[in-house]
Amino acid sequence: MVAFFIAVLVIVGVIFLNGIKIVNQYQRGVVLTLGRLTGVRQPGFRFIVPIIQTVIMVDIRSTPIDVAKQEIITKDNVTAGVDAIVYFRVVDASKAVLETTNYVYATSQFAQAALRDVTGNFELDDLLSKRDEISTQIKEIVDKQTDQWGIDVEAVKIQNIELPSDMKRAMAKQAEAERERRSNIINAEGERAAAETLAEAAKIISSTPGAINLRTLNTVERISTEPSQKTTILFPVELLEAVKTIGDSMAKR
Repeated sequence: MVAFFIAVLVIVGVIFLNGIKIVNQYQRGVVLTLGRLTGVRQPGFRFIVPIIQTVIMVDIRSTPIDVAKQEIITKDNVTAGVDAIVYFRVVDASKAVLETTNYVYATSQFAQAALRDVTGNFELDDLLSKRDEISTQIKEIVDKQTDQWGIDVEAVKIQNIELPSDMKRAMAKQAEAERERRSNIINAEGERAAAETLAEAAKIISSTPGAINLRTLNTVERISTEPSQKTTILFPVELLEAVKTIGDSMAKR
């Protein structure tokens, strides 16, 4: 009799212990009684009736999932590989359990479909330059669908856009041509600025008495400091002007 009583106590104790559940702060416990939803347990120490009731823990933290690379064809018929990452959070634990067999997998698959559909409506240039706009469109589509599963899509970010090798080479050549064009423009602007400066300097020298002589002496001094096999002969400016005057007179005759 005593042994039977002890056995009963052990069985009751085991059943009682099986009914004790700890719901963590980042979880919600969905309780099913005889297969029917009877409530959602909040964080803390909770007790359910063993055998009759079951509890399914649902993580309500923000969860990132990778969207596998999708082969897409852009609006201008360029094949590219695009992948993304989706951040979502469970806002209704009971719907997440009852409305889909696996809400993480379902969200991932729907995000893949939305990624293909949205990116296929853009041309390649827009696909590369309007990532935020594309990500927003994908988020709106996925969020609308996952609302019925108790899921809130917080953000969608396009990560990588992989282009064919021939397209990469073409874009590299285009970028190189653009750099060369900008370099030519900068060089031309520099030469124009230098020419304007020289013209202004020549104008100032020609209008200033003795400036050309000082410039000549400066040049001679610079040449004389360098070793050279050349001989430099200097003529007075007055002599040159006299020769020029004589030449002009003879030309008039």
